[in-house]
Amino acid sequence: MLEVRNLSKRFGGLKAMSEVSFTVARGEFVGVIGPNGAGKTTLLNLITGYLQPTGGEILFDDAPIHTSRPYQICHRGIGRTFQVVRPFAEMSVLDNVTVGALFSSRHRTSVEEGRLAAQRPLELTGLWRKRDYPASALSIGEKKKLELARALATDPRLLLLDEVLAGLTRAEVDEMVEVLRRINQAGVTIVMIEHLVHVIMNLCQRVVVLNFGQLVFVGETGEAMTHPEVVSSYLGSPLDEALT
Repeated sequence: MLEVRNLSKRFGGLKAMSEVSFTVARGEFVGVIGPNGAGKTTLLNLITGYLQPTGGEILFDDAPIHTSRPYQICHRGIGRTFQVVRPFAEMSVLDNVTVGALFSSRHRTSVEEGRLAAQRPLELTGLWRKRDYPASALSIGEKKKLELARALATDPRLLLLDEVLAGLTRAEVDEMVEVLRRINQAGVTIVMIEHLVHVIMNLCQRVVVLNFGQLVFVGETGEAMTHPEVVSSYLGSPLDEALT
């Protein structure tokens, strides 16, 4: 479904990403991990058109998308959340998610249809009861859920998540893990940036590991957690300690 080929990005003299290559198959749940500054968010920004690569290419369903604009990539079926949430603060929770539905990848949508399409994502994320609240009234954890609901409302076939669990309590994390599992089981391919190792272990079949913009490892999650370079660059301790 997604193919990243020799992807590179420079910001002036800074090499933020260097010839990164990997694939994501339809239906997979793939984690992207690495220390702060490894290039994880840059990778998602390149895939979704917010940044243009210095070199390499990105293919979605065998068609190049690395020169497309973000709205065009969204219309093709790639949705995403952002690490720093920026809801429309004065709009209601329902209307925020309706905006996502208006960018649905499959067909043109009226405002009324968008409101109907927003119901299921809000129910999935536990925000339906707060649908009439202004987004500014939500906690940071609830705003993270709103980000997910808005992305789901775009009807994505590939969903990219940038630390969507940050700011949630442990109980909320456990709840959202089950939500993400159901979304994946319903046929949505997911690529997720996440620092919680136990979440990556529970959800992801494979991981992509980055460090200083370079690909350290790509493969099965269990194998990654014992890979010497992954341990030294990211985990920094034996797996049993990292999971506690």
